[in-house]
Amino acid sequence: MNQVISQDGTVIAFDRLGKGPALILVGGAFQYRAIDPRTTQLAALLAQHFTVFHYDRRGRGESLDTQPYAVDREVEDLDALIKEAGGSAYVFGMSSGGVLTLEAAFRGLAITKLVLYEPPFNSGDDAARQASEHYTRQLTALLSEGRRGDAAVLAMTTWGAPAEAVAGMRQTPVWPLFESVAPTLAYDAAIMGDGSVPAERLASITVPTLVIAGGASPAFMDTAAQAVAHTMPNTKHSTLEGQTHDVAPQALAPMLVEFFQT
Repeated sequence: MNQVISQDGTVIAFDRLGKGPALILVGGAFQYRAIDPRTTQLAALLAQHFTVFHYDRRGRGESLDTQPYAVDREVEDLDALIKEAGGSAYVFGMSSGGVLTLEAAFRGLAITKLVLYEPPFNSGDDAARQASEHYTRQLTALLSEGRRGDAAVLAMTTWGAPAEAVAGMRQTPVWPLFESVAPTLAYDAAIMGDGSVPAERLASITVPTLVIAGGASPAFMDTAAQAVAHTMPNTKHSTLEGQTHDVAPQALAPMLVEFFQT
């Protein structure tokens, strides 16, 4: 395990593997190295072409945390990793991690190329914004009461997991690992805001970007990806046929390699 120290003194843990141009992987909600085998597999595939930095976002796994939380701090974490990587890097962001990378690009971090997989923006209408705000209020209440398990259940079911499947997960040995990072669900909620596409901010991002959606994902995922691509001036949209939000590393890696190497 490697470490960098973020601007506020927080230790951020990461694995470094491979050789070549630097590529940093930014996980979405719940994702961290101890419970995210798919990103570990993706990192290994990409390490054949790049020096890959696979890190635990703050408050997860072997990375530490410092309160109070602010999205600024996570941008600073990514900046510390970019500096560790040599001063600039390619970046891949998964789900809400992709939204975090957009914020980092907006703030001028040295991201040379950017790929997003299914940034989970909503339609931006009143109903969608209200649903997002309701989720955030419920999540905040559960976490303030120390009900980490219930907060994890709320997140999973809100995002479409069947309640019976989540109930089964609560009985498995891995469940405490999900509970341990449940407070960071509030971090992803802060990153997402009301869930609408921040068109004015995105329009100023000129980093070459690829936005990918899975062909077997719900339609709103592709709608969101297209909205991002149409808003940003130097961005392409692509569909990965047969894939869902739980994307297969073997399907995703070739698309990333092609984009970053061209």
